[in-house]
Amino acid sequence: MKTLLRTRTTTILATGAIGLMALSGCSGMGSDSKSGGEETQAEGSSENSKAPEESGDAAMANSNLVGPGCAAYAEANPKGGGSVEGMAQDPVATAASNNPMLKTLTKAVSGKLNPDVDLVDTLNGDEFTVIAPTDDAFADVPKKDLDALAKDSDMLSKVLTYHVIPGQLSPDEIAGEHETVEGSKVKISGEGDDLKFDDAGLVCGGVKTANATVYMVDSVMMPSK
Repeated sequence: MKTLLRTRTTTILATGAIGLMALSGCSGMGSDSKSGGEETQAEGSSENSKAPEESGDAAMANSNLVGPGCAAYAEANPKGGGSVEGMAQDPVATAASNNPMLKTLTKAVSGKLNPDVDLVDTLNGDEFTVIAPTDDAFADVPKKDLDALAKDSDMLSKVLTYHVIPGQLSPDEIAGEHETVEGSKVKISGEGDDLKFDDAGLVCGGVKTANATVYMVDSVMMPSK
């Protein structure tokens, strides 16, 4: 299954913008040298004292995030691998594993739900737009359905790859119908905080990783075929 998936993935042209967004709003503020006189030290202290208040807003502005849950996400993850800045340093499967909102998805793509479905190398190996159901989204799936999905490697692969679009799409270009790695098309409508992914609502999107752009959503989507 993994070989077929990799073959499917590498045959589709990556269509998105490539690049790592430099995020500096969450760290490095107020770093003026203190080797000068008292006036310089006072100015440095003033800037340092403002850093905690300004860092969250600066991170949001510099990262081009969209979604009603972005402020809460940034506040809950101000630093570390699961923060906006931290996720930008790693390829997408690795970055998702550091995000405390994506624990179930991480298990699903890493072979922990089903050992025959391990997409980590595939996801980390190319440019993608990843629609990432949060843990709350998976919690809304009836347990018997989730258990059945976990046991069916073919269906699990189809569902997971339906959440992956080749190439990186920014928030201002993601609306429309896009062919997924699974093969069918996902419909993305609306704009900004009101983006919809089929029937799934946006939690927070435009989150950059080293090779992907991530949109966290509130529902698990199902391919039509």
